[in-house]
Amino acid sequence: MPAPGQLSPVPRRSTAELIADQLRSAIMYGSLAPGDQLGEAELAGQLGVSRGPLREAMQRLVQEGLLRSERHRGLFVRELTQADVRDVYVARLAVERTACELIMRGNRGEAVARLTPAVERLARAAAGGDRNAMSDADQAFHQTLVSCAGNSRLERMSQTLLVETRMCLTVMQHVYPEPGELLEEHQRILDAIADGAEERLLTLIRSHMVDTVQRIHDGIRTQEIPPEAAPGAGA
Repeated sequence: MPAPGQLSPVPRRSTAELIADQLRSAIMYGSLAPGDQLGEAELAGQLGVSRGPLREAMQRLVQEGLLRSERHRGLFVRELTQADVRDVYVARLAVERTACELIMRGNRGEAVARLTPAVERLARAAAGGDRNAMSDADQAFHQTLVSCAGNSRLERMSQTLLVETRMCLTVMQHVYPEPGELLEEHQRILDAIADGAEERLLTLIRSHMVDTVQRIHDGIRTQEIPPEAAPGAGA
């Protein structure tokens, strides 16, 4: 690691990384919907790139579990079953619980300073009643929360899980919490960090995940969608 103040090379992002970011975003917002097939020639033309880096980017998303490969057919956006949704939230709970433990043993002041604007952004989105803006702000809060732990591996895991979470939300907006409820949940998490209340924080994180899974389950049952075929949602 270079000494403080010492110049070092600036990391350059490859074309494949930039393409992967665009594909993740398209999946997250539903432009590429669950079950959609990815046409290599069409995508290369839309993105203005050659097929080499596009293939590399798509293989990254296969490894992340966002795309699935079918022999002799091609690549498809994964469809999340009810069991997949549950697994996503179990994994998110493990990642975010660990991140919270690291935050409480690290620089809580920095975490509060970074999370406060995230809650304020969520409050603005909630006041406007814009579901997409609320989803963006919700995701930004959780990305920031994990980032505050200072563990790059947790951040990488969180990134994929949050994209899968957003895939859920795109399909099942009706199970998303009411604006006031969503804002209150996140404010409580921030307050627990500010107060140094670790047990309360961990309880809130667990409740946040478990309650969302229950909402998804109830929403799927209400729509009478078979559990093995139903995509879910939650933030």
